[in-house]
Amino acid sequence: MNTARIVVLVIALGAGGVAAYLASGYDSRPAPVLPVAEKLPTVDVLVAKNDIQLGQAVKPEDLQWQAWPAATASSAFIRRDNRPEAQTQIAGSIARVPLMQGEPIREQKLVKAEGSGFMAAILPSGMRAVSTEISAETAAGGFILPNDRVDIVLTRRVKNPDGAAGNDLVLSEVILTNIRVLAIDQAPKEKDGQNAVVGKTVTLELKPDQVATLSAARQGGTLMLALRSIVDANSVDSTPEDQAIKRPGGVNVIRYGVQARQLTSQK
Repeated sequence: MNTARIVVLVIALGAGGVAAYLASGYDSRPAPVLPVAEKLPTVDVLVAKNDIQLGQAVKPEDLQWQAWPAATASSAFIRRDNRPEAQTQIAGSIARVPLMQGEPIREQKLVKAEGSGFMAAILPSGMRAVSTEISAETAAGGFILPNDRVDIVLTRRVKNPDGAAGNDLVLSEVILTNIRVLAIDQAPKEKDGQNAVVGKTVTLELKPDQVATLSAARQGGTLMLALRSIVDANSVDSTPEDQAIKRPGGVNVIRYGVQARQLTSQK
């Protein structure tokens, strides 16, 4: 028994020695050399340091320089090598659209107020801001929000051209189409993700000739805003031929595809 134990012990010691030798040889091998990643060229571009809201006056501390891959830097970005003082030069500008933290600054998204108010600063060139009264009934139940697109419908009551006593015609026509909503009351943007706003006044973005159309319509009847689908915001509206007035029989009036109803006046 003693001999067997000695043999087993010798074999164990020999195996341990071999393992130690192999381990020492493995540790002495040089570590593999990893390939060094090629450093891409970068440029410093001006980005928003914090979230900048619509209509917010930009301060120097709202901006910072950030390294950006040169290959993907747009020509619209403000680069430090071209405009090293841009951070202070842009200060005081008003954001025409919301800017997210880390988003590169573009001149097209900012406008200098030059002492003017917020609405005058963000209004596109050649456009006018005009307000009119609304209610839940005339503004799609309050589901019209700033930056939505609407059609404006005029409804008015006129005397029956046939001269029938006691019978009036109620005419409805779309006087303006695809009009951008600038603000509801004095709110030019959504707040807290709300999906409905019941306001008393809507501010619309109009061309100069549309201002006169809206002003005359306000005196001639009741205005209603029809909310357009976001898919139809850039669609082409009907042609002038489709919008022509038709008077079949002198009783019904169809204008812009909206049929007027003949009603008996209340006495």
